[in-house]
Amino acid sequence: MTQPSEKFDDSDSGAPSAPSLSEITPPELTFLATIDVAVDAPITIGTTVDGLRKVVPIRGGKVSGPGLSGEVLDAGADFQQYPSDTVAYLAADYVLKTDDGHHILVENRALRTGSSSDLNKLMNGEQVDPARIYFRCVPRLSADRDSPYAWLSDVLFIGSGVRSPNGVRIDIFQVH
Repeated sequence: MTQPSEKFDDSDSGAPSAPSLSEITPPELTFLATIDVAVDAPITIGTTVDGLRKVVPIRGGKVSGPGLSGEVLDAGADFQQYPSDTVAYLAADYVLKTDDGHHILVENRALRTGSSSDLNKLMNGEQVDPARIYFRCVPRLSADRDSPYAWLSDVLFIGSGVRSPNGVRIDIFQVH
């Protein structure tokens, strides 16, 4: 059996050798921006075959950091799925408007986990110590291909979030 660290050598195929594990560079992160999102009260859909479903309207906010600066538009929502009382899958779609007038679509997929008690408090608009909640995300950013932000579509971003009674704060990092 071939081990992952061994190079693949198929002389007959002309295929290049796979890199060894020692040649694979681990990812590095660079801080892009903080997004502060203001939200309205959740709209409860109810318990479906996928678990409890809620929709949280996004009502604005701001983005600030070395890579992006501007506002969160009052356009979008966070579609939430609670398959259990300790797990939330989040799918937030909204629009940023940069200080220089360009629009960026944010499609953020997240996982928020914690104790049943802590997630229940969050769902009821109560403050919970952020250290007690695991909140990680993978935001996809898209901009007009002729804008100075077109490069956002070509890289991967990850983030960490904190939920407060009136909003969400997400720190976004570019993966290199």
